[in-house]
Amino acid sequence: MGNLTASLRYKEPSTVEECDSTWDSDSEGEGDGGVAEEPLDAARQVGAPLRDDGPSYRPTPRRTELANCEAPGAEDRTEIQSSSKMKRSFYAAKDLYKYRHSYPNYKEPRQPHEYRNLRFYLNKIPLVPDGIYVEEILTKWRGDYDQLEHNHTYIQWLFPLREQGLNFFAQELTQDEIKEFQSTREAKRRFLMAYTIMLDFFGIKLVDKSGNVARAANWQDRFRHLNESQHNYLRITRILKSLGELGFEAFKPALVRLLLEESLVEGTLPNMRHSALEYFVYTLRDRAQRRALLRFARRHYHPPDNFLWGPPGRRRAAQAPGPALSAGAAAPSRARSPREGRGGRGRHSPTREGEGEGEEDEVEGARDHGRSAAGQRSKGKERRSRMDADDYVQTVPL
Repeated sequence: MGNLTASLRYKEPSTVEECDSTWDSDSEGEGDGGVAEEPLDAARQVGAPLRDDGPSYRPTPRRTELANCEAPGAEDRTEIQSSSKMKRSFYAAKDLYKYRHSYPNYKEPRQPHEYRNLRFYLNKIPLVPDGIYVEEILTKWRGDYDQLEHNHTYIQWLFPLREQGLNFFAQELTQDEIKEFQSTREAKRRFLMAYTIMLDFFGIKLVDKSGNVARAANWQDRFRHLNESQHNYLRITRILKSLGELGFEAFKPALVRLLLEESLVEGTLPNMRHSALEYFVYTLRDRAQRRALLRFARRHYHPPDNFLWGPPGRRRAAQAPGPALSAGAAAPSRARSPREGRGGRGRHSPTREGEGEGEEDEVEGARDHGRSAAGQRSKGKERRSRMDADDYVQTVPL
């Protein structure tokens, strides 16, 4: 009934601005065109570096020569490099707008008893077309990177959404199924195990039951692979969306923060930066969390003139003739390398999902997935909080 009511009020957006409410109700004094300095503790609230108990690794040197992107292609790189051609993808913005607003015009023709995604996670049916049960994936696929890389049918089953993916044998979620999934302990336990398997595939580890993440022991090889195999950015978007659908919205900011830091600060994932800004950030339903991440990215994005995701007034000022930055704008600073290991590589911790409303969705088309850019400084502090974890998380290997 709620989805029907929402669909009656739903107005199809026609511009990127109508899709993005990130800076709505922002009362942090940016009307004068200045960019206020954000205190360090506030800047670190999303993904704050904390000590990790894992082995210590030296930070990767920042890359000066970036590898050529495979997708997007040369025309996309040219567009990224030219501020006159820079623009946000309406396709991405609209997709994620629908996701954050819970697909307001989406119809659910199936009966409530057809919970195929839940039955898969209860190990009662295999995924189609491969005929593989979830328990086999969870017990045998961890660390099998060739399987995880080259099999393209499992991701839609492990991380279901309320939209059709590339595997047309996979069934979209319904609201009734989501409610049932979230109340089923065994399904949630397996879902988190699947999440840790994919994190390991990307070179990341889940370090606690609140969703904090950090570099895994295999991060160097996996980051190198992730930087070059950009179809995995679509998978990351799907995973982030699915986390939000199935009750783990609070896990998302930490992962997005880590990926932004690796792509913008450490230079280990340079090809990911536009996907992170155009897609990953906008899977977060809370506006304050999106603003915090964009402000962080703004400080480290280069060239700063190409930043497109700040408050609307600031974006217009950046596009107007004259100096690229106003007197109050701050140049990107060299950030401290995130620490790793026992005294080093920092964990990235999420904030609690807040009052922001939902809006956007993952795209299974890779053409626009490589465009995006960065955040804005501000003096406001974002609240930091912890997710209340249920007992079932204790059974997940961390």
